[in-house]
Amino acid sequence: MTTDLTATPLVTLEDGVLTIPISLEGRGNSLDSDAVTQAGTALSALLAGEIDAGAILLVGLGRNFCAGGNVPGFAAAEDRSEHVRELADRLHGVVRDLERAPVPVVAAVAGWAAGAGLSLALAADFSVGGPDTRLLAAYPGIGLSPDGGMSWRLPRAIGPAAARAFILGNEPMDGARAHGIGMITTFTEGDVSTTARELAVRLAAGPRASYAATKELLRRSEERTLAQQLDAERDSIAALAVSPDGIEGVDAFVAKRSPRFGGA
Repeated sequence: MTTDLTATPLVTLEDGVLTIPISLEGRGNSLDSDAVTQAGTALSALLAGEIDAGAILLVGLGRNFCAGGNVPGFAAAEDRSEHVRELADRLHGVVRDLERAPVPVVAAVAGWAAGAGLSLALAADFSVGGPDTRLLAAYPGIGLSPDGGMSWRLPRAIGPAAARAFILGNEPMDGARAHGIGMITTFTEGDVSTTARELAVRLAAGPRASYAATKELLRRSEERTLAQQLDAERDSIAALAVSPDGIEGVDAFVAKRSPRFGGA
């Protein structure tokens, strides 16, 4: 397995964590076009087995996670519809790859997560926020509708009625409230970026085959009947029982020691 990040200088790999910035300092940490492109390239490489990572960490390089799209760029485009369509297509490629990623995805939701930034936070398996976290739909404020999967993920996270009220009402929500209703998974009084990275590092050292199988079961659950899902769960756990990490995990439990997963 090769790991070559020369084509994606914004992306880093350390301690098994693939850190992917989605916004840069300046313009309020709006969604950065080059960052989105590099995210797509890095995620494609991960899915192709060209990057050896055990977790993905989404971050903003600045005070905010991501304040949404570059609205002045929308206004300056010669063909606004085509410009926004192209941006949405590239963003959606990243969202699809995050969904397909076999490793846990963590979002460090420091400061504002608005519009597409919130959509990306919702795309993570774990989202870490704190007292300074602020979530906002943002789209009604500029006369647009959601992208990045917000209209699909948010109703599933907090229920259809609450999702409608949040998006249409376009009022900001603080981190504590968002954690209380399930919009973010983790709330910390400490530093959000540090907490998110510590979580990502811990997950990266975990059983990768187990993570991949679990994420696949969860992905497919909505399209299956209970009987079909039970069969899939049976086949999955039986296969993992003879995998390196499955053997190590069971043997470590019996020996009353901490497992040493190899990421196989």
